Amino acid sequence: MADALPILLWLVPLLPFAAAGILAFLPDAAGRRAAPLAIGAIAASCVCAFLVFGTTLGGGHEAVAHRAFNFPWFTFGEVPLQLGLLLDPLGAAMAAMVTFVSAWIFVYSIGYMETDRRFGRFFGFLSLFAGAMLLLVLSNSLLLLFIAWELVGLASYLLIGFYFDKPAAAAAAQKAFITTRIGDLAFLLGMLWLYSDAGTLLFYDNGAGLLESDALASLAGITTGGGLAVSAAASLLLLVGAMGKSGQVPLHVWLPDAMEGPTPVSALIHAATMVAAGVFLVARMHPLFSVGAAPDEVAPALAATAWVGAATALFAAIVAVGQNDIKRILAYSTISQLGFMMVALGTGGMGAGMFHLIAHAFFKALLFLSAGSVIHGCRGEQDIRRMGGLVKEMPWTFLTYATGMMALAGFPFVFSGFWSKEAVLHSAEQWPGGHGPFLLAVAAALLTAFYMTRQALLVFFGRARKPGVLHPHESPASMLTPMFVLAAGTILLVVVGTPAWPWLESYLAGHPASLDFGALIRPESLKLIALSLALVTTGVGLGWKVFQREDSDSTLPDPIEHRTPGLWKALGAALYFDAFNNAVVIRLCALCGALAAALERFFFLPLLALGESLGAAFARITGEADHRALNRGFNGVCDALRSGASATSRRQSGRPQTYLRAIGIGMAALVFLYLWISW
Repeated sequence: MADALPILLWLVPLLPFAAAGILAFLPDAAGRRAAPLAIGAIAASCVCAFLVFGTTLGGGHEAVAHRAFNFPWFTFGEVPLQLGLLLDPLGAAMAAMVTFVSAWIFVYSIGYMETDRRFGRFFGFLSLFAGAMLLLVLSNSLLLLFIAWELVGLASYLLIGFYFDKPAAAAAAQKAFITTRIGDLAFLLGMLWLYSDAGTLLFYDNGAGLLESDALASLAGITTGGGLAVSAAASLLLLVGAMGKSGQVPLHVWLPDAMEGPTPVSALIHAATMVAAGVFLVARMHPLFSVGAAPDEVAPALAATAWVGAATALFAAIVAVGQNDIKRILAYSTISQLGFMMVALGTGGMGAGMFHLIAHAFFKALLFLSAGSVIHGCRGEQDIRRMGGLVKEMPWTFLTYATGMMALAGFPFVFSGFWSKEAVLHSAEQWPGGHGPFLLAVAAALLTAFYMTRQALLVFFGRARKPGVLHPHESPASMLTPMFVLAAGTILLVVVGTPAWPWLESYLAGHPASLDFGALIRPESLKLIALSLALVTTGVGLGWKVFQREDSDSTLPDPIEHRTPGLWKALGAALYFDAFNNAVVIRLCALCGALAAALERFFFLPLLALGESLGAAFARITGEADHRALNRGFNGVCDALRSGASATSRRQSGRPQTYLRAIGIGMAALVFLYLWISW
C-alpha cells in the first residue's frame, strides 16, 4: 500500500480531470454518454480518496501528520521550482468529503438536467470543477494550490453562466469571476511575498517547508515598515483571497447571484467545492496565521479572521430573512455559515471550523438538492410566496428538506449541525480576544432558525397559494436517492463530532480520541448546549408565530413587510450592498477610467502627436542634409573619379608600338635632362 500511495493520491484529482478532458471533445449529440463517464470517474476518485483516507487512520501524530510527495516542475538558473501533493488528516478528510458529496450531486444531475441539450457539456464542467477542488485540497505547494484555485474559479464561471443565453446568468458569471479576482490578486501578492522571504512555496519539505518551524520562525522575525511581521502581513493578504472565494463581507456579492446556474451547480459550489476553498486555505495556512503570537495574545491575522467571519455570519443571516427566492435564501445561509467557520478558525478552533465545514457540506448540499427538487416539481417556480402545502404533494422531498433544515437551524442532539455550531460557539466563547465574535455568532444562530422556519412554513405548510404552482409533483428516484444518502450523512456525522467523542477534532490534531460521556455534563458544555437549545427554540418559535398562515393569496405582503416596509425593502435589497457598489465602487472605477481616458486623450495623445511631428521634422532635416550634402558630395567625388578613369581609359589604345614610342620618348627626355644637368 505504501508503494501505491503516491499513485492513489494522484488519481484522486486526475480521474475527474481525465473525464473532463474526454467530455470536452464529445459533441452535444453524444451527451448521454457523459453521465456514466463523469459519474464513473468521480466514483473511482471517491474510492481512491477513501483508501488514502484510510492510511491516515490510527498511529501517533508523527505517523499520520504529513507525507509529502514532491517533484521538480522546472528549473530557473540553478534553483528548482518544486510542486507536490500532501497527505495529511486535513487534506485526506477534505478529499473524502468532496468526492463523496460531489458523486451524489453528479447522480442527482442526471434527473435534473435530463432535458438540457448541453447535457454532456454540463458533466464535463462538473468534472473539471471537482478535479480542481481535489487538486487544491491535496496540494503540498502554495503555487500548485493557487493553480487549482484559479481552475476552480474558471469552472465556477463556466457553470454559473451555463445558461449563457440568459442575460442574468451571463452577468452573474462575470460578476463572480471579477469579484473573486480581487481576492486572487491579494492571494498572489501574499504568495510572492512568502516566496521572496522564505525561498520556498512547499508546505512540508523535510523541515525546510513553508509551514515548518524554521521558515515560520524566520517569517515571524522579519518585520515590515509598519512593524507588522511578514508572517502576519502575508497572512492578511491570503485572508483577503479566502474572503473572495468564501464570500466574506464585502466580497460576498457574487455568491447570491451564482444561483443563476443550474441547481446542481449551486449545491456543488455552496457545499463541497468553491466556497469551501477559502475556509480550507485558512485552515491549511493556520500555522502561518498564528505564528509569532504569545500564548496570551491574539495573532493579528486570526483576529481579522474572527471578526470578518462574525460580521459575515450576522449580515448574511439578517439579509436571508427578507429573501423570497428559495435558492437565494440558501445562498445567504451559506454565506452566514461560512462566517461561522471563519469565526472558529480565527478563534483557534481549527477542529471546530473543519467539522462545521464538513457537516455543512452534507446538509447544505441536501438543502440545495431539496430546493432543486421543489423547483423541478413546481415547473421552475422559485418564489416561496407562490408555493405552500407541498408536504402533501412532495412528501419525500419534504422529509429530506426537513432533515437539512433542522441541521442548519441547529435542532438538538440528532443533527450534526447542532454539534458543529455548538463547537464553533464554544471556540468563540473561549477566545481571549473578546466576546464580540461570540455575541455576533449567537445572534446569527438565532436568525438562522428564524429564517429557515419561515422558508419551511411558506414552502411546505399551509394551503397552496394562488396564483401559484399548478399540479406540483414528486421528483424521480434519480434525484431522491442522492438526497436520502446526504440526509443519512447529515445525521450520521453526529457520531464523530460530539463532546463525548470528538473523533474528527482529535483526528485532525493527530492524536487518538477518547470516549468521555462526562464531557456532556461539564458546566461549560451544559452552558453552551442550553444556549444552543434556547437559540433554536426561540428562532423556531418566533418564525412560527410570525409566518404561520392559512391564507391562499400569494399577493398578500409578508408579515415583516406589512409591519416595517422600509426594513423589508432594505432586506430585499441585501442592505444595499450592490447599490453601494454600483453607486460608489463602480462609479469610482468608471471615474478613474474616465480620468485615464481624458489623460490619454488630452495629454498622452497630444504628447505622442508632438513627438511624432518632431520625429517627422527631424527625419525631413536629416533627409535633406543627406540628399543635399552627403549624397551630392559623395556623388561629385564619384563622378570625378569616374571621369578621370574614363580619360585614362581613352588613352589606352592597346597597341605595343604606341607604348614603345612613348617609352623611347621618355628615355630620350631623361637622357637629355641628365646631360643638361651634368654640363
